[in-house]
Amino acid sequence: MAAGARRGPYICGIDAGMDVVTGKWKSLILWELNTHGVRRFGELRRGLPGVSEKMLVQHLREMEEDGLVDREIYREVPPRVEYSLTPDGISLNEALSALGAWGQQRVKRLAAEGSLVEGVNPPPGPAPEL
Repeated sequence: MAAGARRGPYICGIDAGMDVVTGKWKSLILWELNTHGVRRFGELRRGLPGVSEKMLVQHLREMEEDGLVDREIYREVPPRVEYSLTPDGISLNEALSALGAWGQQRVKRLAAEGSLVEGVNPPPGPAPEL
């Protein structure tokens, strides 16, 4: 794990779970890999508008250290690296699906109230479902 990463002690299961998904892009990386399967770095970056290369690299490394993402390096010219979810990553994505459903209901409620703030550059296509 990274030097600053935690491995406990945890107060509860939510604390332990949030420890591995903390960060703006981690849940979206999980969604992207779950939706599209194996992805190369460039494909991930294009699928997550707004993420910087530095942040994507950092989150992928942390997720690999946490056992959520598998990184496969192909020794060819040019080198090819592919990312996919591990069984732990798949199960975490399934666990987050309830949060995704809750978020969709919240968005609908805020839209109905007229208080939903629209993003300047929303990502193309349908909203991510966790």
